[in-house]
Amino acid sequence: MLIGGMVLLKYVFVNEIIYIYLIKIKKLFIMDENNQFHISFFRPTTERAKKNRNKVLVLLVIWGFGVFGFQILLKVLEKSTPEPVLTEFNDVWSQVKSGQATDTELQVFARSVLQVAGKVFIEPEHRKAFDNGITWATMQLADSAQKTAIMNALISFEKIAADIEVLGEESYGTAKNNLTALAIVPLELHPNELLTRLLPMELRSEMADELTEENKEIIEKALPLYTTHNRSVLTDTIFLGFPFHYFYTAVFLLIMFIGICWFYSFTTDKINKKLHIYE
Repeated sequence: MLIGGMVLLKYVFVNEIIYIYLIKIKKLFIMDENNQFHISFFRPTTERAKKNRNKVLVLLVIWGFGVFGFQILLKVLEKSTPEPVLTEFNDVWSQVKSGQATDTELQVFARSVLQVAGKVFIEPEHRKAFDNGITWATMQLADSAQKTAIMNALISFEKIAADIEVLGEESYGTAKNNLTALAIVPLELHPNELLTRLLPMELRSEMADELTEENKEIIEKALPLYTTHNRSVLTDTIFLGFPFHYFYTAVFLLIMFIGICWFYSFTTDKINKKLHIYE
């Protein structure tokens, strides 16, 4: 909308310059030698120019208030709100960190970290720590037979993934499915869950034995970064199927800008008729 305001200013100034230039030409034969073709938006010399200046300033104030006022209101009303996954993680993290977590708490921990690891933009250092937590928790939950089977399937999958050139190769899909079928058992994931599809991509064979102290610190600090968002009544309210803040900035401000342009043109025509100015 900032670009829209610049376009409006350009349109107004060009319109004003053309008008004043035409008036100057019209009055050319009655002007004295000291009367210059001086144009000033802020110090208009004609009644029309004064009305136009006042109108433009009012419209700019309305536009500025609509754009920047709403952003200020968003900042004033916003509150940091955690996702449910962060609340679940915090409920079990102290037990996991101390090594005293139950199987259920380890499952909650693994699912929470896996859900965050599935986000699009994750720092490489953070992803490495998340993968360590997911792999370690999976192995902690598995019995000895499951550990052996999962590790063999994981090593095989990593080898195939490192060698293939196209992800669509049958060997890659088969190895991934085998690993998935084994790894979801200790975590009690359903085969159709989205987390199930993410799991084989976050397991690392070299991270299975221990959740390092360094990665514990990274997980504790990084998880809130991806699961805490600024929210308010303006972001939570749904209007015409959209979050209100999205509708306001993407739709309403565009409509308002078009309305301002129309109002400027309409009132300019009225002023011209009132002052008997015709093109």
